[in-house]
Amino acid sequence: MIKHFARLRLLTLLGGLLLASACTASPETPAPFTEGDQYVTLPAPHERLSPAGKVEVVEVFSYGCVHCAHFAPTAEELRKSLPKGVEFKLLPAPFNDAWMPFARAYYAARQLGVVDRTHLSLFKAKFEDHYPINTLDELADFYARQGVDRAKFLQIANSDAATAQMKKDFDLLQKWQIDGTPTIVVDGKYRSAHVKTLDELVKLTRWLVDRELAGK
Repeated sequence: MIKHFARLRLLTLLGGLLLASACTASPETPAPFTEGDQYVTLPAPHERLSPAGKVEVVEVFSYGCVHCAHFAPTAEELRKSLPKGVEFKLLPAPFNDAWMPFARAYYAARQLGVVDRTHLSLFKAKFEDHYPINTLDELADFYARQGVDRAKFLQIANSDAATAQMKKDFDLLQKWQIDGTPTIVVDGKYRSAHVKTLDELVKLTRWLVDRELAGK
């Protein structure tokens, strides 16, 4: 009777080992996003917006883009929820003559320290309240309504420094192979591609951030 019990116990242990082996040998959970579809890995050497620092999440956008306007509140929530060691940044895209004033406006607003309180308001004024905000003068009117010195805004927006920054940023956008907005770039290494919804863009961003943090 004792021998039978011992043999039964041995078979049970062996069965457990086989089960454990089967679990170990099972394939890994597939990645939720596909390289070459929802995102691409950019060619090396990878170039960030800032040369060093925290893991970098960059939203390439334009105040002239209605899709960016729809994404802006969600992007703000994303920015606030990113883990420590991750920094969210904005990069304006001067893809055409109509969007250049918006890029200049962003550089001026950043230098004046008013982006945080005007970013969402500008999208709302243009796309919800339907203010005529297209030219640099009309943008200056908007910022003046937000308490910004209009003359100082225009001086910065029209400066040689703003022009040089726009050219530098455009070179980076070309390196990142960006042709639309909103687009997310993580650490100068990964770029969002064919996402179907803004919610999917957020989930992709979080997944790429976790991947980059794990790699560091």
